Amino acid sequence: MPSMKQWVLANKPTDLPTVSGPNPTFKLETADVPKPSSSQALVKTLLLSNDPAQRTWIVPDADPNRLYAPPVQVGSPMSSFALAEVVESGSPNDLAVGSLVLAPTNWTEYSVHEIKGLQAIKPIEGLDLGHFLGALGLTALTGYYGIKEVVGATKDDTVVVSGAAGATGSMVVQIAKNIIGCKRVIGIAGTDEKCRWVEKLGADVCINYKKDSFEQDLIKETEGFVEVYFDNVGGSILDLMLTRMKRHGRIAACGTISNYNRPDPVGLKNFFEVVSMRLHIHGFIVLDYIHKFGDVVAELTQAWKEGKIVVDESMQTVVESKFEDIPNTWMKLFEGANTGKLVTKIVA
Repeated sequence: MPSMKQWVLANKPTDLPTVSGPNPTFKLETADVPKPSSSQALVKTLLLSNDPAQRTWIVPDADPNRLYAPPVQVGSPMSSFALAEVVESGSPNDLAVGSLVLAPTNWTEYSVHEIKGLQAIKPIEGLDLGHFLGALGLTALTGYYGIKEVVGATKDDTVVVSGAAGATGSMVVQIAKNIIGCKRVIGIAGTDEKCRWVEKLGADVCINYKKDSFEQDLIKETEGFVEVYFDNVGGSILDLMLTRMKRHGRIAACGTISNYNRPDPVGLKNFFEVVSMRLHIHGFIVLDYIHKFGDVVAELTQAWKEGKIVVDESMQTVVESKFEDIPNTWMKLFEGANTGKLVTKIVA
């Protein structure tokens, strides 16, 4: 039976995951290539999605009842979403060999999935396939429903977006400004270069949170306070934003990447502001809207064709990596090395 490579969880990290040393977080192993049944398909992983949420799936002593996805067990392949190619189909009439699909392949070369659970993808002329993991993928779905439905942003709102140069944040900026037409969109990112890029996407202004003047800059740009905050980072930026919200302001709690590698998470220091300003903080998960995936992709694709939003190479950071380098590429998420979606393109 042919074999394949896979990265499994070796140790659950309490701090930043490690890829070397005496107790590395991941271990490279080999396994037999699985055989699909008549209702399944065998797929080969081509492009891997790198997402901050993956860090929460390997937290020690994580309570499965408090997570939206099952935690990864030691000895099991690292969980991941990917774009893959069908190499064997148990039902070719339902899904032909050679089809491209989105699937939870994990960090494995090959994996088997029920055909009815796979999302088939049709390439779009002029667009790189990696965008189906980012600007036209679950990242886009997250941003779309987070800003449109979770907080119900309107053209009369001022919106602040943290992590604005990231995969989700960059789409939120564009949807808020160029599709909804919000009167003012303020981005927050980690370098001056990223801030200028976010402004090119449509933000009225973008503020560098690493500058010493960040707090003063944010207070200045949010004079009069704001109606909506789309939070991708949590931590001290969330604490500051709680003091910049109007009464009955709405906050979409999408991510807390600032806390993912901290043993002592911070945030909500200014909880009094939540009470006194009657703020609405709404946590949400993209899986809540997965049934709308096709509709959102179609709408955003049309918006791209009409020139309303940008979907180009600036919206993703594609790293060509050998299978052996998958963990190193994933770790770039926590270095701030990417603009837009970080995608691993597996090469020989």
